[in-house]
Amino acid sequence: MIHFERFKLENGLTVLFHKDITTPMAVVNVLYDVGARDESEDKTGFAHLFEHLMFGGSINIPDFDAPLQHAGGESNAFTSNDITNYYDVLPAHNLETALWLESDRMLSLAFTPKSLEVQRNVVIEEFKQRYLNQPYGDVWLELRPLAYRVHPYKWATIGKEIKHIEDATMEDVKSFFAKHYNPSNAILCVGGNFELEYLKEVVEKWFGEIPSGSKPARVLEAEPEQKEFREKLIERNVPADAFYYAFKMPERKNAGYYMADVLSDALGRDKSSRLYASLKKEQKLVSEIGAYITGSLDNGLLIIGGKLNEGVSFNMFDKALWEVLEKLKNEIMDDTELDRLMIKIRTAREFQEQGLLNRAMNLCQFELLGDANGINEEHEIYYSITPKDVQRMAKEILKPTNCSLLKVKSNQNAES
Repeated sequence: MIHFERFKLENGLTVLFHKDITTPMAVVNVLYDVGARDESEDKTGFAHLFEHLMFGGSINIPDFDAPLQHAGGESNAFTSNDITNYYDVLPAHNLETALWLESDRMLSLAFTPKSLEVQRNVVIEEFKQRYLNQPYGDVWLELRPLAYRVHPYKWATIGKEIKHIEDATMEDVKSFFAKHYNPSNAILCVGGNFELEYLKEVVEKWFGEIPSGSKPARVLEAEPEQKEFREKLIERNVPADAFYYAFKMPERKNAGYYMADVLSDALGRDKSSRLYASLKKEQKLVSEIGAYITGSLDNGLLIIGGKLNEGVSFNMFDKALWEVLEKLKNEIMDDTELDRLMIKIRTAREFQEQGLLNRAMNLCQFELLGDANGINEEHEIYYSITPKDVQRMAKEILKPTNCSLLKVKSNQNAES
């Protein structure tokens, strides 16, 4: 059980406090309810650009990291299609340094031409290094628009193309900040060995006077039901042929989300999974294979991905894969297999919750879903899943008409 307190400032900032008496450290985590799905299709990559801009200094503090490092702390951030999350870890007695820094950049980020150009170049370089110049790096740039035709999940967090970042104006950036970066659109979690009254006092001191702004209305076009198999073949300079089967699955708040998660574990979580045992170990068709879910707040994807062994054709592998999937759909798994999966899920969860930072981040994410206490209730949802539930989900989503397949063909052999 993860205990926490919740309170709200008058300006709309939701605050969570998780007391941990076992550590001399403190965590300050700020989740902003903005991700790549909140961008315009002709101006993508802005949420990720802001992840970088937020470290470019505020009006009052030219260098975000310097005071934090001086206080013995460190910071980082990440962006997804759904959220942007910033966190600071530092000695508990220096908590107010992190609150000061986070509140100051929420209130008055510095929009200088220099900061914009520096961070723009950083993001463009990241786009090139991670997505364009790395083997299999552009898979998500190709797979997302294949799987999604309408919903903004059809572009990656980095953006659709470099040009959108190159063309970002100061006016664009200021507008995006004003719309999404305010107390009404944020969740703050503080973890550490503090008393609640003290925490309320210092959070009010640093965040209470920030204007509330307004939580932007999110009206996203729903992705229509997929009714046909989609396939795309691309040739790249990669060491082996690769495959990515993307199946649509229920959104985060749906009970089916958890069933799909268990289904993906049964298929390809580790070396005891069905795909690994059949396609790698027995038939030796692949050098690697796995299955996972994207964890999206809206309708996400269950991905089966891997690399073919030399001499194995896509068609040969495809036939063998669908045989494994059909077996899962037609035969109910036994309780022993499900019990083994649940033990792994519980172990992974307990391991993750050992860290104060992970607990703070997860509390924020469950609060975004509707209630931070969901962190304590999720295990009950998993344990209520039956073999019949897994079979029903397999029948519902593991079908060709719900599948988008990206094949990456290696051209290295052709060149040699």
